[in-house]
Amino acid sequence: MAMSQKMGMKLGMGLGITMTPQLQQAIKLLQLSRMELETEVRKELEENPVLEEFNEDPSDVTNPGLQADSNESGEQLNEIQDPKKQDEINWEDYFDATYKPMPNMSGGNEEIMNYENMISTTPTLYDHLIWQVRNSGFSEEEKMLAGVICGFINDDGYLEVSLEQIAEEEKLSKEDLESVLPYVQEFDPPGVGARDLQECLLIQAKQMQEDTKDLVHLLKNHLKDLEKRNISGIAKAMNLTPADVSDMAKIIEGMDPKPGRAFVLPDTQYVTPDVFVYKVGDEYMVSLNEDGLPRLRISGFYRNLLAQQKAIGGTRAQRAEAAAVAAANAPEGAPAPIDTQDYVKQKLQSAVWLIKSIHQRQRTIFKVAEAIVKRQREFFDRGPQFLKPMILRNIADDIGMHESTVSRVTTAKYMHTPQGIFELKHFFNSGIGTDDGDALASESVKVKIKSLIGMEDTKEPLSDQQIVDLLKRDGINIARRTVAKYREALKILPSSRRKQYS
Repeated sequence: MAMSQKMGMKLGMGLGITMTPQLQQAIKLLQLSRMELETEVRKELEENPVLEEFNEDPSDVTNPGLQADSNESGEQLNEIQDPKKQDEINWEDYFDATYKPMPNMSGGNEEIMNYENMISTTPTLYDHLIWQVRNSGFSEEEKMLAGVICGFINDDGYLEVSLEQIAEEEKLSKEDLESVLPYVQEFDPPGVGARDLQECLLIQAKQMQEDTKDLVHLLKNHLKDLEKRNISGIAKAMNLTPADVSDMAKIIEGMDPKPGRAFVLPDTQYVTPDVFVYKVGDEYMVSLNEDGLPRLRISGFYRNLLAQQKAIGGTRAQRAEAAAVAAANAPEGAPAPIDTQDYVKQKLQSAVWLIKSIHQRQRTIFKVAEAIVKRQREFFDRGPQFLKPMILRNIADDIGMHESTVSRVTTAKYMHTPQGIFELKHFFNSGIGTDDGDALASESVKVKIKSLIGMEDTKEPLSDQQIVDLLKRDGINIARRTVAKYREALKILPSSRRKQYS
């Protein structure tokens, strides 16, 4: 019995997943955007003398040592760049060094080190407000009311819709909304939830940690005079000196008239596609975008230097003497460590890990992109409204990888298609049931909602419930709350704010 337990423990320890430095680097590179990857590679090129950028021009003979190793040029380098041949490359040929993995810290659970949670994202103003709603000690009813109010706060931080309109549209009590609004107006950023500029500035004044009685009085009664810079008139009316009024004016100028703008991302965001999809005959072809990414290889000089050190052998002192002779013939800028063999082995190992991790990254992106194209053929043929429901597990099963890997590779990676440029994440969405038993992608439903609103009478815009009824006629069963959520995701205003009176 004891022997059985001992064997079981050994087996369990042996099956543990080791988070080696190489695996950590591969995961890190996998989740980088294209721009971040290029920056990382350029940095490594500067810091590691064993690495160098490969110039495909055959006339490049700036360093004779590069031409000494024919295995790193021509046909083999072309194979390395081909994502379909990545499994055929024997990466062990690139270095002859003992690789010692880091101690097993995962306890056999590869999901403990969750790298998705380490990626920083910029929350929207709405996300920031809802987070505060959840953590403000509200009752469930108050959370609901505060959440509704937050949903009507625009990107500048203002509540431009009256509480009467919100109450009517959401079938709520105006009095209940009025009771919660002051608490929302205490949220960060200061001034959020105001209904006009004056209220926005008053909220910020009241939140200052000092006596603001005169400041509040000025904002309530003399804001127009302040806009006209009538300092003397304000001073006379408030029985203050012009200097006091000027000081308060400086405080007001330091306030934020648009408290929500810090959460607004730039409208224009330039992206470079990682993958191109183009049609050849009746088939869609996937091609990786390698433009701008440095092509790396190991310096022939340092490979030869390591081979010479191994051939010499002997004591450390003898190797150091040989290293001094070799360093005298090194390229300009190359370091001369005391023990060249140890130094070169370390840098060579680091370089190989980087090269392998980059190509593993590219290969994984290629496989995921190919699988997406196969599953979403109708999207590529007919457009966004024909996007099919698809989850991470579908692609993970298709390519034989873990869902977390697919999640990493679809973040901040973009695909250029005949329908436009899309983030790989765009193709993953839940399904919505229809009357005929099929499932429709949530993104397709958003396209339909956008189309319905685009064709509406602007004097009598469609309410969320009317959109629900119109979708139901097409066999799409969806709740009003879901329509509101999709409308907000499309950055479309509620019907009360879309109405035009002229």
